[in-house]
Amino acid sequence: MNQGMRLSGRGASSKPAAGPVLLRRELVVFLPAVALAGLWFGLEGLLLLGLTALLVAWMTRPLPPPALTPEAARDPVTGLPLRAEAEAIMESYLTEAMVTERRTACIVVGFDAPELLLRQMPRSSFEDVMQRSAERLSGMLRDSDRLAWLEEARFAVMLRPSPALDQEALIQLSAKLQTAFETPISLGSHAVQPTCHIGFCRMDLAPSAGGSALIRAACTAASEAARNGHSAIRSYSRAIQDAAKRRSELEREVIGALENGQIRAFFQPQLSTDTGAISGLQAIPRWLHRKRGMLTENDILSAVKAADLETRFAEVMLLQALSALRDFDSADVDYGPVSLPLCTGLLRNPKLVDRLKWEFDRFEIGAQRICLIVHQDALAQHDDATIADNLARIDALGCRIELAMGCDGPISAPMIRRAKAHRLCIHRAFIARIDQDPEQQRIVAAIIALSEGLGVQTVGDGTKSLGEHALLGQLGCNLVQGPAVAPPIPLEELGDWSRQHRTKLDATPRIDSSGRI
Repeated sequence: MNQGMRLSGRGASSKPAAGPVLLRRELVVFLPAVALAGLWFGLEGLLLLGLTALLVAWMTRPLPPPALTPEAARDPVTGLPLRAEAEAIMESYLTEAMVTERRTACIVVGFDAPELLLRQMPRSSFEDVMQRSAERLSGMLRDSDRLAWLEEARFAVMLRPSPALDQEALIQLSAKLQTAFETPISLGSHAVQPTCHIGFCRMDLAPSAGGSALIRAACTAASEAARNGHSAIRSYSRAIQDAAKRRSELEREVIGALENGQIRAFFQPQLSTDTGAISGLQAIPRWLHRKRGMLTENDILSAVKAADLETRFAEVMLLQALSALRDFDSADVDYGPVSLPLCTGLLRNPKLVDRLKWEFDRFEIGAQRICLIVHQDALAQHDDATIADNLARIDALGCRIELAMGCDGPISAPMIRRAKAHRLCIHRAFIARIDQDPEQQRIVAAIIALSEGLGVQTVGDGTKSLGEHALLGQLGCNLVQGPAVAPPIPLEELGDWSRQHRTKLDATPRIDSSGRI
């Protein structure tokens, strides 16, 4: 029997701790009472109290975990039970909890960005990571707890009823599971450090009765944790459920919003730190929802991703950017290139460059006026020949390429070269409070020095204060964008903002080379 099958049977083969009902320890407290009842009330009293003692012992007996049947479906990699059996196990624990007046709960542990891990390594290595992660989680549980494999690269932990299973205990257990899960895993000559998000739900907080409802609630909490970044932990609550319901409604509406023009590109100005002039724009999506008002990029991208419409969304944003550039030409204004993100799905399309050529010709727009933003995660799969070929052809076509850093890096010279990048976008996480934090200053200075050495411009994204703006300029960052510059602006209002900015810029005193104003 392999290790995965051994994990799936954890706690299933052990005998119930209770033993025969007549030997239960609970009966000991009744012995003096039974003797007195026989002495005072005779045989009838003795029988009545004896039957009462047997009934109490039987009702409070611990129930054995449900036995695994050999023919039950298992995950082929970890050997763990799948969702159907997990729901049956959770249902049996709920029944036991109600009989014994104890508490049970479900914890869901999920890989952060499993698709990224899969792109970074062969499938066989990823399966090894899955199995090793299952072993670690199993090692942190009691023999009577159970572990199962869910869809979306998640594990479900079903906790055997316990009298001390409160919110604080679940938080502590979740933290221990996360620590075990995120310990580096050795794969041959290198190590992988997976991270995980965790969501949990107590039986008394579940939105409805039943094992399936409790697992769904824990999954909802896990999804909320995943939305809040790597290594997040969340407990299920009504507020989380309501937020998930709202997102589900947006997922159903997003296709219509894309096709009907409700999702529009706003434009965020990018300023040169040398001259203060507008040197580019980034297309930022906004959704004017009929019930919820203006929805921001996070809401839109979440709905687009959940509805599997990332490719269509990227196409719509490209068309709106090209249309805006054509309007700029008609108005005889030049704001510099327009940047917009390019999803990994489009990057894997062998016909991407042909489509770009056709659109540039249709709108009569030069390729150099579009800057395509590629996230560094798209470059994680080093052997993806289609992505590498498309990036090379995009560069040859004349489009600019901006490599967007992640919030946790790392970024390297080979990655910048592989992306054919003309610009490097520095993530907001590195810019935050840079005017007050020397460590942040050193990190950003190193990033800018690396970029300068490679002949690549830098963009400070999400600049929120004048202090951050000023220090980025001092460190040599070429462009800044964010709330300190301007919020995303509708196309029809961009001209007015530009004129106001030009007026303010012209009124700013300038110092010549001799130091005179």
